[in-house]
Amino acid sequence: MLKLGIIGTHIITDQMLDAAKTTGKYQLTTVYSRTLARAKEFGEPYGATEFYDDLNKFFEEGDFDVVYIASPNSLHYQQVRLAIENDKFIIVEKPAFVNPDEFSAIESLLAAHPKARLVEAARHIHTPLYQQALEKVDSMKQNHCQGATITVMKYSSRYDKVLADDKPYPNIFTLKFAGGALMDLGVYAVYGAVTLFGEPSTVVYYPTLAKTGVDAKGVAILNYQDFSVTLNFGKTSNSHLDSEVYGLKDTLVFDSIFNTKQVTYYDADQNAHPLDAPVEKNSMTDEMNDFADLFNNPDDEGEMKKYKHWMDLARTVNSVMYSMRQSANLIFPADNDQE
Repeated sequence: MLKLGIIGTHIITDQMLDAAKTTGKYQLTTVYSRTLARAKEFGEPYGATEFYDDLNKFFEEGDFDVVYIASPNSLHYQQVRLAIENDKFIIVEKPAFVNPDEFSAIESLLAAHPKARLVEAARHIHTPLYQQALEKVDSMKQNHCQGATITVMKYSSRYDKVLADDKPYPNIFTLKFAGGALMDLGVYAVYGAVTLFGEPSTVVYYPTLAKTGVDAKGVAILNYQDFSVTLNFGKTSNSHLDSEVYGLKDTLVFDSIFNTKQVTYYDADQNAHPLDAPVEKNSMTDEMNDFADLFNNPDDEGEMKKYKHWMDLARTVNSVMYSMRQSANLIFPADNDQE
């Protein structure tokens, strides 16, 4: 049983803990929050017994093997550094880091601490259904693939505070905490493009800005050798559009690119062929199982091969997102704050 510590007491952490329980491979022991009261309030119902409001003591004294980091984006870098320096296994919520400089520095630190492992929580790429969809897209690419349209758009209740000019604004809608649509839901769309087609040759991002300075929604064009992929994402509207990959006459349709429950292949005669793969009720269960397999066998050749693949994907996604922000002149304080 892997002992689990957490940073970030939010809804996403509740979902992760539910998935962790489903796997039967984790036990929450330790919680960090800005106040001890909040740490206890969140952790005690899950059976946690250690609570900290000092991050250094959390890492140095806490009895846990794996740390799950779900703090604001701009805090990931320093918190992951502390975790690596204490030789922990680390699950960090997407996006793991703000820019390629942070990513590169973390990779150097990982090389100096070979016992540590770091994974980015990109839930959808770990599901059997998504893996089956990747295989179908590989076959479509052999027959003149025409690109894709990927949509991830959901209204955030926290935007109500922005509209009401209710300060302080939520972290996810501030530049200080590296917020915005791209750095939240947009990362799923980028992961979709990168896992389906690899790294694009060029990118351009057209954001719609909120009054806080972050991108509230936007459209991006990712250019490949023979086609383009359109990303449409945001936090200030709801979309009910599917995501599609286009062949010549055939199409692969995802009900959701990140919470994938159904994928249907339409052949050249427009006959529907639903892909058949098991789907967990909690979309984070598959990734938590995969991560546990790695953490329980950190030096296994097969696990290390998967680990390298996940790191390669995370690095590429980080680079693509940074290029998108550069094209739109979206700058975060962390971009000018490297050690």
